[in-house]
Amino acid sequence: MAIYELSCATGHRFEVIQSFTAPLPSCPECGGATRKVPSNFAIVGAATLPPPPERMPQTWKGTYRGDRDYVTVLRRTAEARQKLEDKHPELAGDRRPVIAHEGRYEAAPLRAGDTPQAPTRTAGHSHSHAHQHGHEHGHWHGRTERADPG
Repeated sequence: MAIYELSCATGHRFEVIQSFTAPLPSCPECGGATRKVPSNFAIVGAATLPPPPERMPQTWKGTYRGDRDYVTVLRRTAEARQKLEDKHPELAGDRRPVIAHEGRYEAAPLRAGDTPQAPTRTAGHSHSHAHQHGHEHGHWHGRTERADPG
């Protein structure tokens, strides 16, 4: 059974529930012949696309240190994205493995086959400050320190 919106020649409109093969009823207002009218419809809700792999967490910290529930959600999201890309290959991005995604590669991950770019230097700095070996290096920051003449 389907719901049909019908209209007669004089403009009366009404709905009827009937089988697809049943003959159309006459207009209840005037008794005239009726025809099917395309129904209005509404789309409710919003479609969401699962994020591409490069927008998924890439580190242990990004998974809340491997939280089981969060990792399960991530796995389901990745599976949904894979199904979507299998159905619509034009949505699949670069499938080469990511080999670096932190530090200077955070904004644009380094993928297998890419040539690593030399780090860019900022004025007044000779190298990065990312030292993790327990001692300090002197850095020139463009200022001069003067000894107190007193």
